[in-house]
Amino acid sequence: MATAGTTPHDAVFKQFLMHPDAARDFLDIHLPAEIRAICDLTTLRLESGNFVEENLREHYSDILYSVKMQGEPGYLHVLIEHQSTPSKKITFRMVRYAIAAMHRHLEAGFEKLPLVVPILFYQGKASPYPYSMRWLDLFASPELAKRLYSEPFPLVDITVIPDDQIMQHRRVAVLELLQKHIRQRDLMQMLEDLVTLLNTEYTTENQLITLVNYMLLLGHTDQETLFFRELAKRLSKEKKLGSLGQWFEDQGMEKGIQKGIQEGEDAARQRVALRMLKNGMSVELVAEMTELPPEAIAKMADER
Repeated sequence: MATAGTTPHDAVFKQFLMHPDAARDFLDIHLPAEIRAICDLTTLRLESGNFVEENLREHYSDILYSVKMQGEPGYLHVLIEHQSTPSKKITFRMVRYAIAAMHRHLEAGFEKLPLVVPILFYQGKASPYPYSMRWLDLFASPELAKRLYSEPFPLVDITVIPDDQIMQHRRVAVLELLQKHIRQRDLMQMLEDLVTLLNTEYTTENQLITLVNYMLLLGHTDQETLFFRELAKRLSKEKKLGSLGQWFEDQGMEKGIQKGIQEGEDAARQRVALRMLKNGMSVELVAEMTELPPEAIAKMADER
């Protein structure tokens, strides 16, 4: 699927394996029995593409074949190692290349991930091959890694965690509560809980300003001015941190809200973005939160 590599070893192997009949014999002989049993080698087809990084191509090359596995599309990826010194971390690279092949498969419009079988062909000087071909052995705790990567990944579904439980989540409680309800609930209904959480020792000044910007941008309430006034008024003296109330006044909240309605959503987003930049937030984070183009945010930062 690629041009010949930089060594005669690479070139001769690829010249043979790029012929489907030779590849079919190679795979029929060398595939593990369990994998061979599910592969229909009559469907073998050479695919285009190269998954080896540019800086490793003097050490490795690869050939990718598609094949039907129990009627479903799959791939057999032969990685050719032609360096004199074997690589201890080759199995990690093989996993990366397999995932790259899976990604390309999804990009082609398929809904299901394909099985990609990585195969290492080795003919280096050291014999036999000295390293484990079980990629999990690269972890400090292989058995823990096996459990992690063969079971469902941990999921924090904030939408189903009860509010009273979230309220006990210390430094992330206010973040989780807001993110759970920001799309559905009127901010005014959350005022009591927000004041309680923001008045704890856990929220820093920067986090407070970030959360206020988040509520300004994505929160909703029929009493917007009243909500933010009440929030500022009911924060503890320590938590105002330089007078959040004064900060609201400086931002021209009431005028800003009315102006935002008149000018439209984009203008409102730009004003919020500018406030975020003034409070030290990064261009990348501001762009993500406001959904404005990063280049526009960067320009605002330069002009500030």
